[in-house]
Amino acid sequence: MAAVVGTPDLRRPAVFAVETLAVAVCYYAAGRLGLMRELVVEGAVFTPIWPPTGVAVACLLIFGLRSWVGIALGALLVIMSLTPLRPVVIGNLVGNTAAPVCAYLMLRGVGFRTDLARLRDGLALVFLGALTAMLLSSTIGVGLLVLTDRLAEHSFWPVWLAWWVGDAMGVLIVTPVLLVLHTVRRPLRLSRWKEASGLALTACALVPLATHSPVSLLFLVYPLLIWAALRFQLAGSMLCALFTSVMATIAATDEVGPFEGLTRVEVMIKLQAFNGTMALTALLLSAVITEQRNTRRSVEHACQELVEVLEHLTAGETPPGRPTKETEH
Repeated sequence: MAAVVGTPDLRRPAVFAVETLAVAVCYYAAGRLGLMRELVVEGAVFTPIWPPTGVAVACLLIFGLRSWVGIALGALLVIMSLTPLRPVVIGNLVGNTAAPVCAYLMLRGVGFRTDLARLRDGLALVFLGALTAMLLSSTIGVGLLVLTDRLAEHSFWPVWLAWWVGDAMGVLIVTPVLLVLHTVRRPLRLSRWKEASGLALTACALVPLATHSPVSLLFLVYPLLIWAALRFQLAGSMLCALFTSVMATIAATDEVGPFEGLTRVEVMIKLQAFNGTMALTALLLSAVITEQRNTRRSVEHACQELVEVLEHLTAGETPPGRPTKETEH
């Protein structure tokens, strides 16, 4: 009996170790992917989208606060792959870990649901998880660069803005996709697979054209996002947004298409404005559609129950689940 009772206790450290290692590996892998495309602002190199922040917030929402250990380990591995260990690294490590934890605590405080089935959940992820919490990492990171004389004081605000927007974009684009992948259970019907395949083929043809054409055609992606949100809600809209953001980032870093002939600051502003509005459109529109559909289903279910009760009353029968006078006594 003692061995049986003690088994779960023995498994907990092993499960925690495996979970921590998995979070760290995912964080590091996302960091290496993010570093594949970089922009330079005021002499500082930054990534337009920093996926590890999205991975970190998603892991915290899925596994809980204990994931901070894996996030810190993953952040340390990413930093060590870029620069040797120095005292300033500790500050960056604290900022990269504290920002997702702050996002998690604020989202938990407002009753955030990981299915993103309500508009309030989408708004909370945007304004608390992305825009507010990521102020912490950008302020600490850029502040340390200035304090260690690795960045001029007059360059603080442009670099701070680039850092903050990159972290925020990681939360807006990557976190919803991971939450969707975690909650999806039912496979699509055959008819839906046909439509999903059509949507995917359209996206593969339209998005590269819109992001690489010398004519400014970025607006063409919005009907695609609306189609995806209407028919496939969060899963469709956020996957389209992720693909579009990746293609736009590639075009911006290569300075082709609508980003050709612009200064580096103009490229950053145009890219981040496009990514931000696109992510907001996809996330909030799909949340509104999902919330309306859930409300309609609840109303239809209530109406169906009311019809059944009226039918039984008309027939002189006791509705199911209602006690009769005999059973009451």
